[in-house]
Amino acid sequence: MSAQHETPETSLDDLIGSWLPLPDAAEELGVEVSAVRRMVDDGSLVEIRRGTPKVRCVPAELIKDGELTPYVAGTITVLRDAGFEDEELLRWLFTPDDSLPGRPIDELRAGRRGEVRRRAQALGF
Repeated sequence: MSAQHETPETSLDDLIGSWLPLPDAAEELGVEVSAVRRMVDDGSLVEIRRGTPKVRCVPAELIKDGELTPYVAGTITVLRDAGFEDEELLRWLFTPDDSLPGRPIDELRAGRRGEVRRRAQALGF
């Protein structure tokens, strides 16, 4: 975890209510699991290993109507460019922000990327 970002107290499971193992994410997206793995590898999607045994999972809200949530891939890129690790960027996307209002992921799911991207870009400075 990078030193420039605070570690929130809230667990990822508290922030992210629903997770999809990669095969379930593939089913939601209507693609093969290998395509979901490529999305993770190319940075369009973020996965975390969870459970016992550890299984690769993605937050369900990163998928909407059978596709990646609009603007998620680009926002992930901006956050990574700002120095965020995967767990940190998921915390940021799913943590309520009164000034938005709501969570950045909710704004993206509603198709409103402007303010979310501005805030994400500002984190890198």
